[in-house]
Amino acid sequence: MAFPRPIRAVVFDMDGLLVDTEVLIRDLMIKAALARGTHLPHEVFMRMVGLPNDASDAVARAHFGPEFPLADWLDEVSVGARAACEVGVALKAGVRELLDYLDAARIPRAIATSSSHGAVERTLGPSGILPRFDKIVAAGDYPRGKPNPDPFLTAAERLGVAPEDCLALEDSHNGVRAAHAAGMMTVMVPDLLAPTDEMREKTHAIADSLHHVREMMDERAAQRL
Repeated sequence: MAFPRPIRAVVFDMDGLLVDTEVLIRDLMIKAALARGTHLPHEVFMRMVGLPNDASDAVARAHFGPEFPLADWLDEVSVGARAACEVGVALKAGVRELLDYLDAARIPRAIATSSSHGAVERTLGPSGILPRFDKIVAAGDYPRGKPNPDPFLTAAERLGVAPEDCLALEDSHNGVRAAHAAGMMTVMVPDLLAPTDEMREKTHAIADSLHHVREMMDERAAQRL
């Protein structure tokens, strides 16, 4: 399936797309909740995926109730995530190959994430891929987080490319909503969240992996020859 326009830049999400962190955070949250005598259901965690921290915290607070030590729980999760990042979090399949393809095609790229700049450094630093992105847009760089379009619009502005000429790659529903609202060509690469009819309507395609994304870009390039 070819893209409707030439791709002049690519904007990546981070967690669940570039790195296998969503499963890590889920397991840490469940473990920390059990240690406090309660449970975090899978469906509640799924509602947190792709949201900025304050919105994600609000979902957890609504589930656990006002007496739950939310800050303490989040601190334990953060400590566990930092420890995992120091060891190194696995990159998702096809990341390096897609970056190689973009290098060869001289297509600029950015990250647009709900995580902080510090989290980006900790998560991607050990893999060595961080310098391969032209711009990093993280929490604090935009007024409203996903599912609002602000992270993607900010990334396009910093890359100097019109949003409609950007390809956005996302794994979460809220991320897809944000990229679509920004007017970008959007591909969902599902991680924990399965694609829905809404996701199919808001995306150009659903890809099995970043390898699949590279193949789709190759198809577009071949059509231009």
